[in-house]
Amino acid sequence: MKTFLYKARDGKTGKIVKGSLKAETERSAGKLLIEQGYTPQTIKEEEEGTFTKQKVSSKDRVVFTRQFATLIGAGLPLSASLQTVANQTESKPMRRVIEDVLVQVEGGKSLYDAFSEHKDVFNNVYLSLIQAGEASGTLDESLKRLASQEEKDQAMISKIRGALTYPAIVLLVIIVVVVFMMVVVVPQVQNLYSDLGKELPFITAVLVAVANFIISYWYIVLLIGAAIIGGLVAFSKTDTGRGFFDVFKLNVPLFKGLFLRLYNARFARTAQILLATGVPMLDTLDIAGAAINNKVVEDQIKIAATKVKSGKPLSEGLSDRDYIMPLVPQMASIGEQSGKIDEMLGKAAQVYEDELDERIATLSTAIEPILMVVLAIVVGGMVAAILFPIYSLVNDVQV
Repeated sequence: MKTFLYKARDGKTGKIVKGSLKAETERSAGKLLIEQGYTPQTIKEEEEGTFTKQKVSSKDRVVFTRQFATLIGAGLPLSASLQTVANQTESKPMRRVIEDVLVQVEGGKSLYDAFSEHKDVFNNVYLSLIQAGEASGTLDESLKRLASQEEKDQAMISKIRGALTYPAIVLLVIIVVVVFMMVVVVPQVQNLYSDLGKELPFITAVLVAVANFIISYWYIVLLIGAAIIGGLVAFSKTDTGRGFFDVFKLNVPLFKGLFLRLYNARFARTAQILLATGVPMLDTLDIAGAAINNKVVEDQIKIAATKVKSGKPLSEGLSDRDYIMPLVPQMASIGEQSGKIDEMLGKAAQVYEDELDERIATLSTAIEPILMVVLAIVVGGMVAAILFPIYSLVNDVQV
């Protein structure tokens, strides 16, 4: 089906509305609008790729979900809730998605089917909860759970990024200092030795050679840097690259405990929400495993799902997995005995979320001495390579 952009007059309110809808032809798009009570003014086919040219941010999706849940919970009809949220949404990409969902819902589609047309915006967890909420008549509760989960994810990601800001700034300072000394200070030392007819010490000669290369071929340095960064980005998007970086995050010193708790908390929280909404266990494991966003841990969840499918309890399937922390199967076991497995997984998620907060809070403090040592070695080494030869020249002149 094709996507059409339209401008039409609402037959009930007389207001001009804009949006998009999917149809086979322009004529069928116009017919669909008329059936929904609109008088079409302009309808044109959208060029391929323009609909998703601007991505919907996670923040916009969270705001939409919270507003939509509030309106549905207040008893507003589905169409009215979507229209109200669309009118209040400032983000143009998000508003266009909502308007497209609105048109499809008014055209007779279920909310799940309408959301499924935008899988680049709404992931499998989101869609599964919408589907379960529609089927059970608890859509408002599903949306509230979604909003709470996404808000927690965003808060956690923001904390991690905030903790990494300081190390990034220090590394940037190190790079700037090194470049400044190589481009400005080192050539002065070379000129000084040349004027005195002295031979440069080996270390200083190496620095001078590197500095001259950077000054003369700076564009090559930039191209090499861009090629390395571009290569790493492209590699990370391949299955091999993704697997490599997923393993790296789970084993890199200082960060592995943080990522391990992040993934376990994300799995337990997602599984809790899905089970509480009525999603079957095997579907829950499949969706929650993919939501972790780490192939290594996801594969271990798949192994657990295979055991559950063969009749084993979830706690046994999750036990003795390298990257599944002990509290998750322990709480799952308690939940299986009490019949409240979703609540118990939620408690496990809360424990790891609290531990994650503590680790994030101390991350900058733990990294600071390491960065100071690196800064001292790099800058101190360059200063030594520059100043020692100068002291040597001064001593020779005094003699």
